Amino acid sequence: VCVCVAWLLNEWGNAHPQCLDYKPPFQPPEPLLFCKEYAKFGCCDLDRDNQISQRFYQIMDYFDHSGFMACGKYIRSILCQECSPYAAHLYDAEDANTPMRELPGLCGNYCGDYWLHCRYTLSLLTNYNETSAIEEDRSKFCKYLELKDPEYCYPNVLSDDKLNANLGDVKADPQGCIQLCLEEVANGLRNPVAMVHANDGTHRFFVAEQLGYVWVYLPNGSRIDRPFLNLTRAVLTSPWAGDERGFLCIALHPQFTKVKKAYVYYSVSVKKQEKIRISEFVVSDSDMNMLDHSSERTLLEVDEPASNHNGGQLLFGLDGYLYVFIGDGGKAGDPFGKFGNSQNKSTLLGKALRIDIDNNDHGAPYSIPADNPFVGESGSRPEIFAYGVRNMWRCSVDRGDPGSGQGRGRMFCGDVGQNKYEEVDLIENGGNYGWRAKEGFSCYDNKLCSNSSLNDILPIFAYPHKIGKSVTGGYIYRGCQMPNLNGLYIFGDFMSGRLMSLKENTETGKWNYKEICMGSDKTCSFPKLINSYYKYIISFGEDEAGELYFLATGAASATARAGVVYKIVDPSRRAPPGKCSFKPTPVNIKGKLIHFSPKEEFVINKKPSTTAIPKPKPTKPSSIPRPRAPQTTTRRTPPATTVRHSTPRPHALHTTPARPSPGKRGRGKPRRKGERRGRPRSGTVRLVSADGWKDRGRVEIFVRGEWGTVCDDMFNTAAAAVVCRQLGFPVVERVAKRAELGAGASGVRILLDDVECEGTERTLLHCKHAKLGKNNCSHDEDVGVVCGHYEHAVE
Repeated sequence: VCVCVAWLLNEWGNAHPQCLDYKPPFQPPEPLLFCKEYAKFGCCDLDRDNQISQRFYQIMDYFDHSGFMACGKYIRSILCQECSPYAAHLYDAEDANTPMRELPGLCGNYCGDYWLHCRYTLSLLTNYNETSAIEEDRSKFCKYLELKDPEYCYPNVLSDDKLNANLGDVKADPQGCIQLCLEEVANGLRNPVAMVHANDGTHRFFVAEQLGYVWVYLPNGSRIDRPFLNLTRAVLTSPWAGDERGFLCIALHPQFTKVKKAYVYYSVSVKKQEKIRISEFVVSDSDMNMLDHSSERTLLEVDEPASNHNGGQLLFGLDGYLYVFIGDGGKAGDPFGKFGNSQNKSTLLGKALRIDIDNNDHGAPYSIPADNPFVGESGSRPEIFAYGVRNMWRCSVDRGDPGSGQGRGRMFCGDVGQNKYEEVDLIENGGNYGWRAKEGFSCYDNKLCSNSSLNDILPIFAYPHKIGKSVTGGYIYRGCQMPNLNGLYIFGDFMSGRLMSLKENTETGKWNYKEICMGSDKTCSFPKLINSYYKYIISFGEDEAGELYFLATGAASATARAGVVYKIVDPSRRAPPGKCSFKPTPVNIKGKLIHFSPKEEFVINKKPSTTAIPKPKPTKPSSIPRPRAPQTTTRRTPPATTVRHSTPRPHALHTTPARPSPGKRGRGKPRRKGERRGRPRSGTVRLVSADGWKDRGRVEIFVRGEWGTVCDDMFNTAAAAVVCRQLGFPVVERVAKRAELGAGASGVRILLDDVECEGTERTLLHCKHAKLGKNNCSHDEDVGVVCGHYEHAVE
């Protein structure tokens, strides 16, 4: 951020293109006839240009021909500065808390010329009653009109090549990082995993939480207090940071006004077998903002061999069919069978499916489109549309260029990588996307990779783990409000918090990468805009008008109300006034409306400060942390600074976390009546660290009323997994032996020795161990552990 700000201050002075209505400039839809110098880019449309023209001629009625010729150019230029792309700076209107100038700021030399030739015209331009007192005094006259900024005063601002180069284009820093701003539109959400719209003219949007709630938001930002859907009793998830299971997606029928159905994708446990379930719901007859919960019809269930890599995308293509994206089954390296699930067309795991859900009320829940690529192929599931995918998270359909329609119908997906690369793919009928033979462009399984029959489709883009470790697929921007962004594919990474973009070169077919960073305070000094966001980017979404949003959280736990929905805003250029206006179809509301209240301070209201942004404090993932102030996400985020406190997204962990068996309190059930408070339960563990670390330290266990240490004899990562899980961490980074992380004091006994665990036990006391209090070691052999949120090593 410091680099970006310093560059802007040096290169662009203290101003930025902004109009008097506190909005970015625009390209007039029709050429201006009076203020022609701003016909290509500025702050006036033809109507405003005509109003300025009328005022000019009203003023000039006071002049004879010679006066018209002498003073007309000054009057015209001063009036037309309202159309300048730097109007806000010229009128001292960038700060909404200070009074705006009545006339634009002039440069000293120009003011002197104006005073010399036409000083008595000042009273015609202003409502200031004391003009006669300053018209005779040049110094007073120019003190009133001059702008003490030699770069941005008129006419210098118009002739400065630096200020007018690429005017209206998306701003970027010297490294090419695109500078955008954000608007906070919803907050207080628990791992918001999806945002969709009904395409029914209401301009409502629906936000799903991992717990199983779906909420309805109206165009004015308010939320209906009753959920559109509540599946919390059925959804399988937990409060652990990084649990990939849960409610993962919702899709509304593309003809929602007629076919009032919704489709959901969620994790469920059936007779202790974990599954993903695709279900259909019907809208309630009595409430257009609620689904009939009794109408659920299961379309498809798929067994999950592990708790991760659950996929989680539903969407409708332009062909009207429902596409379902399922992960490879979890664990690491797709170890199932000879070639893995993803290359095995007899299983639905590791696939993109396409099914027909229309006309299904009285028969099978779905049918198979006739042109699905593997219909009739022996041993292949006919639902499969594409295969060889690992764990695609967030796909989207391109609306196409608003003018030409180019790109319409293309389907983009982010596919989460293994241990080296993340990728973005374009989905094709019958395509093989290479996993587990390939990860990105690189070979993962060398034997499979060298198989000449692989014939896989390469990604349009892949990036290494030094940039990010868990891709979140995005959208091609096709909205109205930000013409600069048209055709830009915007996506992110959950682990690094980076926002990124791809732009297609239509001549070569190549996709050019640029990172997105937050604009400086000056760049984002518009009403309602902010320039920071919570790091963990979970999902992206479009509203009905095609404007682009992303969903992020400050604590990736399904129970933490740290989730926010952000709208992406380009501060460089907007659409002309009135072009993007719409009148939403009325919505019948039952229940109450909860009005939106943004939490983050708007950039325009921020007070200057030299205080550094505080580093986030570590949080215990199994607790329910309060949302902290969003940290500004910068262009450079060294992975080493995010390891300790990063929490993995619910769909893309690169490890398989140890977890308790179903039904245990570790899954987040409330304390039962009779359970003791205050005094720890037998088997409770803690980490003791001289530095106060929450995720590392000497292991101590509470047994028979006292805390004691554990000997490192036979203690391994399986035992450490039991400890870390009890403390709310999903994985173990390493075991520290020989009292590396500290030794017990002389008054602390060694209570456990020879501990042997499988890794799934509830506490260390459930593992094999020597008799309590019996040991053959010393405090020089106390064991320690380092817990974490994802593994650094290969899975």
